[in-house]
Amino acid sequence: MTDVLPAGSLAGKVALVTGSSRGIGADTVRYFAEAGADVVINFRNKAPRAEKLAAQLRELGGRALVAGADLTDPDSVSQMLEQVRAEYGRIDILVLNASGGMESGMAEDYALTLNRDAQLNVLNAALPLLGEGSRIVFVTSHQAHFIRTTPTMPEYEPVALSKRAGEDALRALIPALEEKGIGFTVVSGDMIEGTITATLLERANPGAISARREDAGRLYNVSEFAAEVAKAAVDPVPADNTRLVGDTSGFIAE
Repeated sequence: MTDVLPAGSLAGKVALVTGSSRGIGADTVRYFAEAGADVVINFRNKAPRAEKLAAQLRELGGRALVAGADLTDPDSVSQMLEQVRAEYGRIDILVLNASGGMESGMAEDYALTLNRDAQLNVLNAALPLLGEGSRIVFVTSHQAHFIRTTPTMPEYEPVALSKRAGEDALRALIPALEEKGIGFTVVSGDMIEGTITATLLERANPGAISARREDAGRLYNVSEFAAEVAKAAVDPVPADNTRLVGDTSGFIAE
């Protein structure tokens, strides 16, 4: 057990984390479960890994629902949320963690489809399950959050632009969400040691991660960053709806 969130502090709450069969999503959903939440583990194509995580989390005493969905397919998202509604009846915490765009063999507009369109669709489709006092967290990177003022590696630029487009589209919903009593926070982190993105970037641009680590002084690892994501779901919403994690001195704010 970790003490990222106080034990029992999320008892009776329901948390859905997209892309949570591995990496940051898996650690985030684990922190919620450790705090007593009933959780939804979402995956795209790694069912055995999601099931294994669910089994571990059930041992903590809460419920864990495994819900596969391709977030770029609205019908698939609807089926996932119908599963959640049937099992839990509502969502108290929605973490929009799943993202991508560096995978090989995807359509040219895949990054924008996943990082903008799918994020908006998941949020809008989940709204009927989100009541007053519920929270939404969107996970992004400094490289994407600051892309309009600070260039990033060419290999990452299409992803960064699509992630920022997603962030902007979601931010446009903040007034409507606030009217419903729903809190929204963007969590932006530096390159995270051990993530798929970092691995792919290092492959495309050898030395990129170590150079970034040197500039920043240190980089967060997966579990450390996931702890910040989990806390963002329960801490007061910042005035600018933004939680910056890690060094930002190399980035220029707008």
